[in-house]
Amino acid sequence: MPRLDPATTALLTVECQNGVVGDESALPELAKEARDSGMLGRVAALVDAAHAAGVQVLHAVAERRPDGRGANTNARLFRAAGKLPVRQLTGSRAVEVAAPIEVAADDLVLRRLHGLSPMAGTDLDPLLRNLGIRTLVVTGVSSNIAIPNTVFDAVNLGYQVVVPSDAITGVPASCTAEVIRNSLALVAAITTTEALTAEWALPR
Repeated sequence: MPRLDPATTALLTVECQNGVVGDESALPELAKEARDSGMLGRVAALVDAAHAAGVQVLHAVAERRPDGRGANTNARLFRAAGKLPVRQLTGSRAVEVAAPIEVAADDLVLRRLHGLSPMAGTDLDPLLRNLGIRTLVVTGVSSNIAIPNTVFDAVNLGYQVVVPSDAITGVPASCTAEVIRNSLALVAAITTTEALTAEWALPR
């Protein structure tokens, strides 16, 4: 993994929100995997290390209006999400970033009402460019859908992407290793939480 300059690197958490990985998740199997595997704690550790190193942190949150206006309905996933008992409604606890991840005053929280990726059709790309970011560290859920979408979108837009393999997860757990090996490793630098936190702790 190349040295990551805090001035041009950002850390992105993807859908690490109460309604996805929290105790009252709409997706309990995914939430259990995120907690039991230690992934959620490692994302929190990366966020803390990024804050200490001066790395910009962004949190991508998926939500919907109570009336569903503007939300996708063109895939089974979207239609099923609209019927779940826990809905990611704007302004609700479900769309707050989940503990133990700390949201600092300088962090940016990006909310989207549509799609599978926090990069497509949102403010994420222009915000990163305005901040002078060239490298994006992607963490969160899920390795089934949102994480690959985010990585591919970022690579297509010219960013160098880094994925800490132990700070993403999906269901079943075996899916994550397969996605990393067969897809993400072809387009992103694969690392670990330990290596990243050590990198950001180095004197500049």
